[in-house]
Amino acid sequence: MRRFVLTFALCTSAPCVLAPRPLAAQHLRDELSDLFIFGPGHDPLFLGGSGDPNNPVNIQIHGNHFIPSAVASNGTVISFLTNSIGSNVANVPVSSTSGGSTFSFEGGTPVRTSTSAGPVFGERAQTLGRGRVLAGLSRTGVNFKTMRGVSLDDIHFTFTHANTDFPGCDSIAGGDCSLLGVPSVENETISLDLALDVKLTVTSFLVTYGLSDRLDVGVVLPIVTTSIEGSTNAQINPFGPPPAVHFFGGTPESPVLTASRFVRGSATGLGDVDARVKLNLRRGDPVAVGVLADVRFPTGSESDLLGSGAWAARGLAIVSARFGSFSPHANVGYLYRGGDFESDAVLGTVGFDHLLAPWATLAVDLISQLQVGDSPLQVPGPVIIQAPYTRTINPSEIPDGRDDLVDGSIGVKLTAAPGLTVVGNTEWPLNRGGLRADVIWTVGLEYGF
Repeated sequence: MRRFVLTFALCTSAPCVLAPRPLAAQHLRDELSDLFIFGPGHDPLFLGGSGDPNNPVNIQIHGNHFIPSAVASNGTVISFLTNSIGSNVANVPVSSTSGGSTFSFEGGTPVRTSTSAGPVFGERAQTLGRGRVLAGLSRTGVNFKTMRGVSLDDIHFTFTHANTDFPGCDSIAGGDCSLLGVPSVENETISLDLALDVKLTVTSFLVTYGLSDRLDVGVVLPIVTTSIEGSTNAQINPFGPPPAVHFFGGTPESPVLTASRFVRGSATGLGDVDARVKLNLRRGDPVAVGVLADVRFPTGSESDLLGSGAWAARGLAIVSARFGSFSPHANVGYLYRGGDFESDAVLGTVGFDHLLAPWATLAVDLISQLQVGDSPLQVPGPVIIQAPYTRTINPSEIPDGRDDLVDGSIGVKLTAAPGLTVVGNTEWPLNRGGLRADVIWTVGLEYGF
């Protein structure tokens, strides 16, 4: 009886009725949130059984005691997951600005400044040449597999109870209600297992134009398809004797303590458009120097996980050389990201392209993005339940760490006809920072004229 008196008193510290919300079109971000919704309405972790108006009023208010608005760490776990995915959809690499042979005009005569078909994702200092055009079509596929090294197929979360307090709570509970764990129902948790599959395909249209022998401008138009499929299995972990106060369905005497959800969805549309300009500063032989700047516009839908929802800008210093058929290059720069859940990065790429035959070029790169400062995607720290005995709950097994990205890339460019090049490339992660795929593949065509 004392337990029921206490739960009735708790109603003064939490709303008893959830306000209805209007129905809206479902976006992919909403689909991700649905994995954590086990009751009526749109509130993650609302317990439909505890909040059922047919149950005693002193039970109804417990439906709200796990929702993110009541428990900061619960909201952080869910937002970390959705924002990690959203901030990574615009990170798919785009091909280099200049492919195929490049030229400059000397005395009105075109002179070849490169012999190989060039790198795939790295940049070389040479520009296309005045009046020349490079048009490209590529398709890139990404299947995200891990988040900071934890498999997306099996992520475990533990959601904790709100720390409720109200006038007179201490005398009713027989303890200090400022402590998490007083009253005893605050010791109850929800264990949740998540399996998630996120796939991304990007079809990019590239055009680069040589305004002069030293200056190229270009644009990349990406068409993005994002698909997600996920399931969750949740278990309420009671603390103390029945009747139950936290349950997904049923009654306090016959509660349903488990629940599951499954979602599947996809979206296709324009991604974040990229505009680029490259300036050749030195055309010496064997070493050339250049700079590149580009801007990604927030044209992709953030709610459908087609774009980052924010501006991004990149600046690169480029050094490349040519020693016969072997052409090394190095790029160093800075990436500014304007998104609330994205961090800036220092960029570094080293690699080479090597002319294996008049019709075949091998391209190899080591590509890195090193996070600047602390990541805005912070995993919540441990939650300490203080009574009736001290326990430490880790809300997530995802580690709190840096999201540096280091990848290896190897590809080939094959000349299929004069001016026409077939491109194939694979990129592998060499570390486990951020949201990563096991491999990123790219196939495409480039035509220079």
